[in-house]
Amino acid sequence: MDLKTATALRRLRLVSGPEAISFLLLLVCSVLKRTTDFNAVPAMGMIHGILFVLYVVFWADAWNRAKWSVGTAGLYFALSVLPGGGFYAERRLKREAESAVIASRARQEGVVGA
Repeated sequence: MDLKTATALRRLRLVSGPEAISFLLLLVCSVLKRTTDFNAVPAMGMIHGILFVLYVVFWADAWNRAKWSVGTAGLYFALSVLPGGGFYAERRLKREAESAVIASRARQEGVVGA
């Protein structure tokens, strides 16, 4: 894995957690808006919208650079629209990056002929 691919995956991983948190907070704000006089939906909606757009941009870049299959790319996109899915995406991306680092080190040391 080259540096640009690793960077694209890292950016996607770093935005997936905050995006998931903002989605859950937006859901809480929506409930509070309807049950109390508290209305933070406009502010939280804008924050979540910005984070979601960043996630989609970083997802598209990671898909292009990592050469994911349509199924893998679809999974990461579906996780962005599920409450809490970003947490799962973050863990999975972290494992994928760690595996890539291990494979790269093995190739450098001549352990694996790839």
